[in-house]
Amino acid sequence: MPVGTQGAVKGTLFRDLEEAGAEIILGNTYHLHLRPGDELIGRLGGLHRFIGWDRPILTDSGGYQVFSLAERRKITEDGAEFQSHLDGSRHHLTPESAVDIQTRLGSDVAMVLDECLAYPATRDAAAESMQRSVRWAQRCRNRLQQLRTSPQTEVIVSNAGQAQFGIVQGGVFSDLRCESAEATQAIGFEGYAIGGLSVGEPIPVMYEVVEVTARRLPVAQPRYLMGAGTPEDLVESVARGIDMFDCVLPTRNARNGQLFTSQGRLNIRNARYTDDDEPPDPACRCYTCRRHSRAYLRHLHLSGEMTAAALNTLHNLTFYLDTMQRIREAIEFGTFDTFKQEFLRSVSRPAHDS
Repeated sequence: MPVGTQGAVKGTLFRDLEEAGAEIILGNTYHLHLRPGDELIGRLGGLHRFIGWDRPILTDSGGYQVFSLAERRKITEDGAEFQSHLDGSRHHLTPESAVDIQTRLGSDVAMVLDECLAYPATRDAAAESMQRSVRWAQRCRNRLQQLRTSPQTEVIVSNAGQAQFGIVQGGVFSDLRCESAEATQAIGFEGYAIGGLSVGEPIPVMYEVVEVTARRLPVAQPRYLMGAGTPEDLVESVARGIDMFDCVLPTRNARNGQLFTSQGRLNIRNARYTDDDEPPDPACRCYTCRRHSRAYLRHLHLSGEMTAAALNTLHNLTFYLDTMQRIREAIEFGTFDTFKQEFLRSVSRPAHDS
């Protein structure tokens, strides 16, 4: 899922996302709540209509953004108190208000409010945080069921068919992850996510936690790894049972001049591309690779042209979306293991600029 933090995927148009094959995007509850406001978006017909995107949208709960505020937030059993990064105003986010906000936004998939723990953390801290997240998940489910059966006048229901996903926490501790998975399933959700990873833990540890956790989640419902990751992470995590991903890497790295290609990462700033007439990735079908050279993209980037970010972003997102398409085809044809080996060997080569 391309990340559309504030109702837009940075550096690209929805038209281009559709052409690249994006089926669903992610919106950020925290940012949209603060600006322009979920009540305004609800009055204007919901997030789909407000931003002009008619394909599915998933909204996170805002928990991760509140977690990242560090000294600006306080976590209690009731919820999270935090200061806005925009103007310093104080806000109170509870499991119930996170559901209300996402109900006004009208996303197709809404995430429960959870507590994302920093790495490293002690087992006791991870257990306390996980158990609080389970209690919050139950409150989120209760609130959504209440809105489904008896809508509140103060909450505009922009999408009556909205699904809700639970989130499994527990740090890097396998037994806590299993406990969280079982407790979250007992509440009952339309899908399940693995949260609290890609926060600084070693990659092998992340893969181990993903494998242990995914095995405890129902195969007939979506399994979503939040916030990861690299192209290698996508393939490795699918092999461990994951269906859905979101990550800012393809868009953020594009703005910084790093392109993901079928032959490894390419840093377009490097002087070796000054007169390189090759496309960024000869194997890529995107508009950027069909029309432009590495030399031109380097010129745009070094000149500070906005077009550089747009073209680089379109390529990176196309590469990610194409990778997922190739994964689906490999699974369908029973060739995923072969695909995985070839893909990892190709994209894990030393970078062009080594």
